[in-house]
Amino acid sequence: MSDILSNGQWLPLVFAFLMGLSIFIYVILDGYDLGVGMLLHNATTAEKDWMIASIGPFWDANETWLVLGVGLLLVAFPAAHGIILTNLYLPVALMLGGLILRGVAFDFRTKAQAEHKQKWNAVFFAGSLIAALCQGYMLGLYIVGFERTPLNIAFAALSGVCLAAGYCLVGASWLIMKTTDELQKKAVRWARISLWITAVGIAAVSIVTPLVNPHIFEKWFALRNIFMLAPIPLFTGLVILSMEYVLRHLPRANDKHCWLPFAGTATLFVLCFFGLAYSFFPFVVPNQMTIWQAASAPEALKIILVGALIVLPCILGYTFYSYRVFWGKVKELTYY
Repeated sequence: MSDILSNGQWLPLVFAFLMGLSIFIYVILDGYDLGVGMLLHNATTAEKDWMIASIGPFWDANETWLVLGVGLLLVAFPAAHGIILTNLYLPVALMLGGLILRGVAFDFRTKAQAEHKQKWNAVFFAGSLIAALCQGYMLGLYIVGFERTPLNIAFAALSGVCLAAGYCLVGASWLIMKTTDELQKKAVRWARISLWITAVGIAAVSIVTPLVNPHIFEKWFALRNIFMLAPIPLFTGLVILSMEYVLRHLPRANDKHCWLPFAGTATLFVLCFFGLAYSFFPFVVPNQMTIWQAASAPEALKIILVGALIVLPCILGYTFYSYRVFWGKVKELTYY
């Protein structure tokens, strides 16, 4: 332990935690507004305005967490950054294109005349869908170690569809909290459909990950670990069934328990994130490079850590403040 502390070997662990935390927060926060963007296609014209209003104060700032996570990967693990982004160059470019489309469409739809507004709504939907599918595709390729066989590509494509469904689930859960009446009822239906597609994706990743990686298979199915780790998939299944039960009985009088689907989805994402983190640790590039092999020099990490400890509380602070100010049911969308 003293050698680890004195040689700075703890610094890669700290940055791996901060990077993972940033990506996880991004998946939850930007996940729901990507989900709302994809669900926009199923709403009426009036409902689309309410849906946009529900994410209006938050959606742009939510992407800060993606910037932070990728930034930490670049400065703390530059060798891994090069390998990962080289292997994911095309889907990353497409994802950025989708995010750009979202930003342009969000601003232009507010200024467009009535006959053009639906076109910008369609662009916002398309940008959200492209970004979500690309992120899921990248996750699938990462799990299989970037090996592009036909079977692995099919698995990555399935991961893209299922992650998009997961974003729709968290987006629908957000709308259940933020809206009322017919739109809230629609959001409940969307959440129930998305829940089971997401469950298929979780099952597929859980099965494929240990099969393609003997190291992960050993971590999960060694006799000494199997009983200790069994509660994770069991609890995941329990959360899915509990969410189905809750959604079946929503909405309730006085909007009671409208927050439960969002809390349940966040819990589901926590369990999935923990499972993936446990599976791949200590590798930052599957089967190729550990966090210690990929890390910058300890002297550089110490300097970067000072900046991270300044920036991270600031981001957390304004995120908490913005959600505190704009909490509650969404109001009519107006522009001045």
